[in-house]
Amino acid sequence: MTKAVFLDRDGIICKDRDDYVKSWDEFVWIPGARKALKRLSGNHRTVIVITNQSAVGRGLVSRLSVEDIHQRMMRGVHQAGGKIEKVYYCPHRPEDDCNCRKPKPGLLLKAARDFALDLKSSYLVGDNLSDVEAGRYVGCTTMMVKDDKKAGSVKNLPRDKTRPDYIVSDLSAAVDLILKLDSAER
Repeated sequence: MTKAVFLDRDGIICKDRDDYVKSWDEFVWIPGARKALKRLSGNHRTVIVITNQSAVGRGLVSRLSVEDIHQRMMRGVHQAGGKIEKVYYCPHRPEDDCNCRKPKPGLLLKAARDFALDLKSSYLVGDNLSDVEAGRYVGCTTMMVKDDKKAGSVKNLPRDKTRPDYIVSDLSAAVDLILKLDSAER
C-alpha cells in the first residue's frame, strides 16, 4: 500500500481569505509552499489535497472555477518540481451535513480507495481542528499549522478535543518533520 501526505489547501498552500478564494486572481501562494511541495514529492509519498470549498454550495463560485484554481495550483507545483497527485474537495455548506466535509472522513476514505493508500502510515497537514479530526478518524498522523487568528487553531483548542500529533509553523516545517520521521523509520 502507498503512503500519502494529505494537505488542506487554504492556509497551507495558499493564503486563506475571509471571503473565500473564488478565482485564480485571488489565489496567493504561501511563501515557501511550492519549494516544500517539491521536497515532499521526492519522498516516495503520494501528495493529495483535501479541502472544504463551501463557497460553491453558497453560490459564490462555480465548480468550474474551483477546478480551474486546482488545475493551476497543480501546474504551479509541477513547474516548481513537485507533484500533487489529486485534489479532492467538498462543495457543500456546513449545514448540508454531507459525508465529504471535514471533519467527516469521506474524502480521505475516497482517496484511500482510489490510490490504495495506507492511512495509518500517512500524514495529514491542516490549519483547522476539522482537518485534525478527519485525519485522526482514519488513523493518520496529524500536523496542525499554527494560526492564532482562527477559532479552530492551536491556541483555541479545547482541552477535551482531539489534539494534533504535532504542531508546526508552516508547510515547510511540516515537510521537514515528515522527512525526519520517515528517515527514522528506515
